[in-house]
Amino acid sequence: MNPLQLAQLRLERRLPPPVSESPQDDARAEWIYNAAEELLRGNNVFFQRRMHAPQGVTAEEFALAVDEYVNNRLADSEVHTPALGWLLITAANGSSDKTAVAELLGNSDHPLGKLGEIAETLLEPLADDALIAQSEDAKL
Repeated sequence: MNPLQLAQLRLERRLPPPVSESPQDDARAEWIYNAAEELLRGNNVFFQRRMHAPQGVTAEEFALAVDEYVNNRLADSEVHTPALGWLLITAANGSSDKTAVAELLGNSDHPLGKLGEIAETLLEPLADDALIAQSEDAKL
């Protein structure tokens, strides 16, 4: 299984986040949320710890994860309208169809919607190292 398939599996089996019990948990959740916002804006998210290679998620990796997620929903017959067709037609005409997007992505209680969930799934394994990198940068 490739990393994006693993991320998809984690997303599908995701439990509600635990109640924060420490400042570390709060900082971690804040970093993940802020980094997810960056991905949703089309930006890359990178950081580097001292003496380590850069880490992060590119906007392209995020787009590929969204592609795979939607393709899986289509393959599993979870989309019951011609949402992809309508999305492509409206995009080709310079507009967007939020109903088609919602149908393709499915329901979400996340503040950033299903795209936020997908982004956070990609970012979550990096959060601890990102906080360490921030701490290292603050000491400089």
